[in-house]
Amino acid sequence: MAKRFFAINQISFSKNDLPPEGAAHNKALHLTVKCEGYYVKRVMLDGGSRVDICPLSTLQHMEIGTERIRPNNVSVRAFDGIKRDTIGEVDLILTIGPVDFEVTFQVLDMDISYNFLLGRPWIHAMGDIPSTLHQMVKFEHEDQEIVVHGEDEQSIYRDPSVPCLEARERAST
Repeated sequence: MAKRFFAINQISFSKNDLPPEGAAHNKALHLTVKCEGYYVKRVMLDGGSRVDICPLSTLQHMEIGTERIRPNNVSVRAFDGIKRDTIGEVDLILTIGPVDFEVTFQVLDMDISYNFLLGRPWIHAMGDIPSTLHQMVKFEHEDQEIVVHGEDEQSIYRDPSVPCLEARERAST
């Protein structure tokens, strides 16, 4: 029955899904996820990125040792257009909404204003449909539509026993 539902009813967005300010915003889509015993804020979804990125500083803040980083020969072109070699890659389990995902991140040692960047590899592998306009991502899991809203001041994570990893704001140049 559920498979039949998704065969007929595709994942979609409507005006009712818009944030309170409507379409009058220019925000990137950031989520809060759980990873390695931390709530991690400022996880950016970017359908324009060909890799999933984890800054080295995020691993260091979560006290994940560099021995978990596997060497590779991947280079990425950062937002500033400069080509950079990665340190390597690391597999991390992210809990997004009620679902756990294993994500292979390329690790970069550079100053970035997000804690993780989820790009096309994660988006396509999971069949996720992110909408910056609606400030949410939708995907199917176990024949159910899962909706995860972007970050706002009222985070859904409120367990004070779990540390929260913030991202620092990048200085304007």
